Amino acid sequence: MWARELAVSAPGKVILHGEHAVVLGKVALAVALDLRTFLRLRPGAEGRLSVSLPGVGVRRSWDTPGLRALRGQIAGKGRGKELLPRAVRGSREFAGIAAGASAPESLATLAFLYMCLAISAKYGDVPSVDILVWSELPTGAGLGSSAAYAVCLAAALLMVCGAISCPLQEGESTARWTEEELTLINSWAFRGEQVIHGNPSGVDNAVGTWGGALRYQAGKITPLKRVPTLRILLTNTKVPRSTKVLVAGVKEKILKFPAIMKPVLDSIDAISQECQSVLEAMPANPSPEHYPVLEEFFDINQHHLNVLGVGHPSLDRLCQVTASHSLHSKLTGAGGGGCGITLLPPDTSPLSVEAAKQDLCACGFECWETKIGAPGVTLHSCSSLSAQGLHVLTQS
Repeated sequence: MWARELAVSAPGKVILHGEHAVVLGKVALAVALDLRTFLRLRPGAEGRLSVSLPGVGVRRSWDTPGLRALRGQIAGKGRGKELLPRAVRGSREFAGIAAGASAPESLATLAFLYMCLAISAKYGDVPSVDILVWSELPTGAGLGSSAAYAVCLAAALLMVCGAISCPLQEGESTARWTEEELTLINSWAFRGEQVIHGNPSGVDNAVGTWGGALRYQAGKITPLKRVPTLRILLTNTKVPRSTKVLVAGVKEKILKFPAIMKPVLDSIDAISQECQSVLEAMPANPSPEHYPVLEEFFDINQHHLNVLGVGHPSLDRLCQVTASHSLHSKLTGAGGGGCGITLLPPDTSPLSVEAAKQDLCACGFECWETKIGAPGVTLHSCSSLSAQGLHVLTQS
């Protein structure tokens, strides 16, 4: 019986450099965004497993004997590659979710139920716990919100089932797991992402687990050892876009003009690698001279992404507005709208930041002042959570 009330958090992510080029085997740098998803775990009523997701309007509760029986049915039908789709199908039918349902509340419920069944089947009994999840991350904006959710779920459920430790000692506000435990959390978070996305790259859940920054190339994920925490503005243009359509457009342009487009992709690859070198040099030598270099990388890469055809008038406007305040921006993610990031060097005045935020909001954009290079999945005492987090807890 789980007996403690604790909270788990995991960060979102942004692509710093390498969008679209990464699909063609080039290097991409992904960094943890200090907008986080939080999960509160507390003892539940005996024989009940409950989940509340106020952000997507979900409040569900199941009796553990029924879940145990469902788990037995799924496990009794064999193992191997068919087990994940079978378990997902069984979970969907049990929860009354229509086949093919793609709404966030359906996918979030399905991932929760699947992970509860799969983790408890391997490591322990179905837990009688009450789980509440809320997020600072907007959904559907390419910021890794589903992966942060999956990482929080994996950490909480593995801890409850005894597969990983509870590293938070009495009197501590935060704690983190060992490298071995983080690897286990990441592997289960990836399964949760498969339920939601089908065929994820694994980048988003890796960033949510380890935090900091990582390099991704041709399926290989390598966390960077030491990276600085950088201040940014994150701006959501609120312009919807289809990643699939944008990726297809880039591919078509490369096929049409290979001699022109391939050097652009090579240059984006070089930016990612040069940026990695700068980031890894910064902790040992925190010189202000690094920031103009990072700003130039933003400017050059933004031009390249426009050449690839994934820009948008809203992103051009974002770059113009921030440039009027002597700040440098680029799109992050698929482009065609979506989000952009603006670097805030240490000597940026608070007045300039505030003026830039006001001008961006006047364009109809949503804007956050935050950080990249944030820590990965973390265990918290509930009393140490922010005022916003405590507000969610008291309302739920």
